[in-house]
Amino acid sequence: MKSKLLPIAILLSLVFLTGFIMQKNKNKPEVDLNKITLPEGFKIEIFAENVKNARTMVRSPKGIIFVGTRGEGNVYALRDNDGDNKADEQFLIDKKLSMPNGVAFRDGALYVAEHNRILRYDDIENNLATPPEPVVINDSYPSKKHHGWKYIEFGPDGKLYVPVGAPCNICESEDEIFNTITRIDPDGKNREIVHKGIRNTVGFTWHPDTKELWFTDNGRDWMGDDMPACELNHAPKDGLHFGYPYCHQGDTPDDKLAGNHTCDEFTPPTVKIGPHNAPLGLIFYTGKQFPLAYKNRLLIAEHGSWNRSSPVGYQLSMVNVDAGATTKEIFASGWLDEEGEAWGRPVDLEPMPDGSVLVSDDFADVIYRISYGE
Repeated sequence: MKSKLLPIAILLSLVFLTGFIMQKNKNKPEVDLNKITLPEGFKIEIFAENVKNARTMVRSPKGIIFVGTRGEGNVYALRDNDGDNKADEQFLIDKKLSMPNGVAFRDGALYVAEHNRILRYDDIENNLATPPEPVVINDSYPSKKHHGWKYIEFGPDGKLYVPVGAPCNICESEDEIFNTITRIDPDGKNREIVHKGIRNTVGFTWHPDTKELWFTDNGRDWMGDDMPACELNHAPKDGLHFGYPYCHQGDTPDDKLAGNHTCDEFTPPTVKIGPHNAPLGLIFYTGKQFPLAYKNRLLIAEHGSWNRSSPVGYQLSMVNVDAGATTKEIFASGWLDEEGEAWGRPVDLEPMPDGSVLVSDDFADVIYRISYGE
C-alpha cells in the first residue's frame, strides 16, 4: 500500500516538535503537592527529585528503580538505601541514547528501548556505578522518530512486547510494522506482529488473573478539541486490529482514509479516555495497602493535551474493568491549575512491594509515591 503522507504532515510534525522543545525550555515548574487531590486516606509525597524528564520506570528484584527518558537521552537508576521511601542515590546508567523511553527487567538484566533498537545491560544491579556496555539484541526497528519512543514490558509468555507507533499524525504506511504491537524473544530474535491498528501506545499491562493484554492508545490530532477520544483497549487474544488509520475511537471513520472500511470491522476501545488526554502508563493495582475496593482496579497516567485550546488530562484515572466499566473515575488530580497551566505531567506508574505506587513526572522532573493509611 503506497504512502499517503502529505506535505502538511511534515508541517504538523514540526509544530509538535516545536511545542515539545518549548515545553522543555520552560522554567522548571514548582512542585506543590498540596494542590493534588486524592481520595480520603491517601497521600502523595516525593520519592525522587531532579530526575530530568522521568518517563518509564521498572523496579528490579533488589529494589532499584530504573527510569527511562525521552528528550534527555539518559537512563537513570535510583536506590533507597535506608528504607524511608525516598531515593538516596541516583546513578546514570547511560547517556546520549536516542529516546530511551522504555525500560524492562529480566534475569538480572536491564532492557532499554531506543527508537530503533533494543539494548540489554547485563548484571546491572551489581554495577550501578560502572555500568557495562550494552548488548544490542535487536536493531531492526524503524528509524523514523515520529512516535518512535517506545514502552516495553515482558508479558506472561516471557516475550518482550515492543510497540511501533505511526510515523505520522494520520497516514497509511507501506511497511506493516508501523501502527502495531510486536513481541520478540528475550535474546531479540523471532519478532512478530501481535496487534495492528494502534496509532501510538506508550503503556500496556496484563490482567493479573486472566493474563489478557490491556493498553492505552493516543488518538490522532487536528480533528478539533473534542475528537477523537484517546483509548483504553483490551486484547483477549492475538491478531486483533484496533482501527487506525481508518476508524477513530471505535465509531468515527477517518474522513480521508476510511475508504470502504467501516468501524465495525475493528476492535473498539473498552473505554474512551477523552480527547487529547494522552493516556500513557497503566497498572492493575494488586497490592494490599490500598482499600480492598481498589483490588485489580486499572490506574492510568494521563499525560495531558499539548495542542487543545482548553488543556485536559494531567491526572491519574481509574477503571474497574472487572465490573465491566466503560467509563473512568478520577483518582488523582491537581497538576493542571484553574487557569489551565500545568505544573506536572504524569507518565508512568510502578507498584512497590509495600502496596504503594510510584508515579513519574517528566515535566516536574520528579517521581511521586502514593500511599494509603500511613
